[in-house]
Amino acid sequence: MDSMIGVIGGSGLYDIDGLEGATWVKVTTPWGKPSDEILVGRLSGTPMAFLPRHGRGHVHAPSDINYRANIDALKRLGCTDIVAVSAVGSLREDYRPGDFVSVDQYIDRTFARTKSFFGAGCVAHVGFSDPTCPRLSDAVARAVPAGITLHRNATYIAMEGPQFSTRAESNLYRSWGADVIGMTAMPEAKLAREAELCYASLAMVTDYDCWHQGHAAVDVAQVIRTLTANAAQARDTVARLPAILAGDGPGGHTRPSCPHGCDHVLGTALMTAPAKRDPDLLAKLDAVAGRVLKG
Repeated sequence: MDSMIGVIGGSGLYDIDGLEGATWVKVTTPWGKPSDEILVGRLSGTPMAFLPRHGRGHVHAPSDINYRANIDALKRLGCTDIVAVSAVGSLREDYRPGDFVSVDQYIDRTFARTKSFFGAGCVAHVGFSDPTCPRLSDAVARAVPAGITLHRNATYIAMEGPQFSTRAESNLYRSWGADVIGMTAMPEAKLAREAELCYASLAMVTDYDCWHQGHAAVDVAQVIRTLTANAAQARDTVARLPAILAGDGPGGHTRPSCPHGCDHVLGTALMTAPAKRDPDLLAKLDAVAGRVLKG
C-alpha cells in the first residue's frame, strides 16, 4: 500500500505551505459535502491531502461539521494516515498556552452529531480502547520542532459547544482527570477508526478554559492570538512528517501494515449477516468499508 498523509487543520490552520503541484479538488461523497475542497499535492515526494476542518474562512461551527463526509473524502482520495490538528483549552496548570499536546484518550461529551458510518442495515462495532494510533502519534511527536513544549499521553474531553465551558463544568472535567478540552475531536476519531485509517491528534493549547483563577476566562481573541503564534510550528511539524514516516517504513513511500491493526479493524466488526445487509447503505460504504465488503 502506498502511503498518503491526510491533514485535518483546525482553528488557525487553513492551508499547508510547500506542497508540490498543490491543487484544490472537490470530492463528492455519499454522506454530503466535506467542509471544503481538499488541497492535494506532494510534500517531500509523499502524497498529502489537506482539509480545513472548519472550511476556509472558518464557516462551519463544531456541531455543523460534516465529519462523515470529511473522513470519507480523505479515504476516497487514498489517505492512509490522518493527522488532526486542533485548538484546545488546558485543564492543567503545567499545560500552558503555546504548548503542543499529543492526545491518546478521549472522553466524548458531544450529543448532537452522527457518530458512525454504520447503522440499520449494516451494524458494526469497532474496537476503540486505544483511539489514536501509537505508531502515527509517535511520528507526529518526533516531528514537533525543537524548542516547543510537547505533552504526551493526554486525555481530551470533547464538548458539544459552540459555547465555552461554565466554571463548574471546567472543574468537573479536571476532577475526572482530563488534560485538555476541545469541540472537534469527536466523532472525527471514531469515524477514522471505522474507515480503517490511522489517526493521530496534535492539539495546540490556547488558554486555560475558565477554571484558572489567575487567568481570564477564554475568549476568541485570546485563542486567535495564540494560534497565530503557533501556526508556523504546526506547519513545520507537518513538513517533517513525510521523512519520519518514510524512515519508519520499508523505504520509498510504501506503507507497511499498521502494527496496531488500525487498518484492519473492520475484519471482525461487522455484525449483520450478509443476506440482511441494506444494499443502499453498502453502496454508501464503498470507500470506508470497501476492503471487507468486497471480500
